[in-house]
Amino acid sequence: MALPALPGSGVQFRRILAHFPQELSLAFAYGSGVFRQAGAAPSQSVHNMLDFVFAVDDSVTWHMMNLLKNRRHYSFLKLFGPKQISNIQSCGAGIYYNTLVQCNGRMIKYGVIGTDALIEDLFHWKTLYVAGRLQKPVKILTQNENGKLQAALLSNLKSAVTAAFLMLPESFSEEDLYMQIAGLSYCGDFRMIIGEDRSKVLNIVKPNVPHFQKLYSNILQECPQVVYKHQLGRLEIDKSPEGQFMQLMALPRTLQQKITSFVDPPGKNRDVEEVLLKVAHDPDCGLVVHQGISGIVRSSSLIQSSKTILTAGFKKSVTYSMRKMYKMTKGWLRKTS
Repeated sequence: MALPALPGSGVQFRRILAHFPQELSLAFAYGSGVFRQAGAAPSQSVHNMLDFVFAVDDSVTWHMMNLLKNRRHYSFLKLFGPKQISNIQSCGAGIYYNTLVQCNGRMIKYGVIGTDALIEDLFHWKTLYVAGRLQKPVKILTQNENGKLQAALLSNLKSAVTAAFLMLPESFSEEDLYMQIAGLSYCGDFRMIIGEDRSKVLNIVKPNVPHFQKLYSNILQECPQVVYKHQLGRLEIDKSPEGQFMQLMALPRTLQQKITSFVDPPGKNRDVEEVLLKVAHDPDCGLVVHQGISGIVRSSSLIQSSKTILTAGFKKSVTYSMRKMYKMTKGWLRKTS
């Protein structure tokens, strides 16, 4: 899964990682500071904030060690100690962010998530928060030999392909597929209305198609339900009710449950398989899947964003929100010019 990032970034990432406790099951960097986005000048990336996620086996112990090394990174919550920090981490998407941190000459933001919580999100899309980030190109910095985590990372990519297939027509381009995949974790996210550039998905995919291909080409070549014309950049999938039912049955558990709750009338209490069979025959099958994903993302993004006032503190929260609004306005101006 490790992919080439912006030139010269590898050494800088390792130097930044050296500032933190090393008990990490997975660490990756992501976002516009790592992979170039459409509309951004090549020189702009060096000024963008660098985003990291650290997966740890024991969150309390990791925060305790990080408080000793990097106490100034934390908001007022540092006064309550590592156990309370970990309790707040477990709310919402299960990740604790320290943002607007100066480290090794760069502004960074880093999130800490428990390894078990990450594996659950990757397999079952409980929140689709960190799992959604790992459906797009990231720069893997370190990864231990956790077989279950490796299986979960692959499962997440396969699930992303399956969900995208259900929302696409019978024939489509490779870029259409990657646009659909990149947009999964933004379905229902209120920040796409307030605080994010609405061209974000397009900006992510356009300059990074080769990175998406490295993530997904093997999965597409091995998938029995798709004809992958690699040289033409085209795909054809089985849109029969039988084909869609197989895809629905392969979706992550939380998404299946969300779809069932949307479709099954109150009091019916039909089993998931029966409901998914009905959805497979529905001409609006793709829309139902989209609604299910939106239901997952909406709640997790709202809770996670509300945590920011605690984890970042008031001043940093305002500063971070203003930076997001500035990026959104700049993206809008680019589109209208």
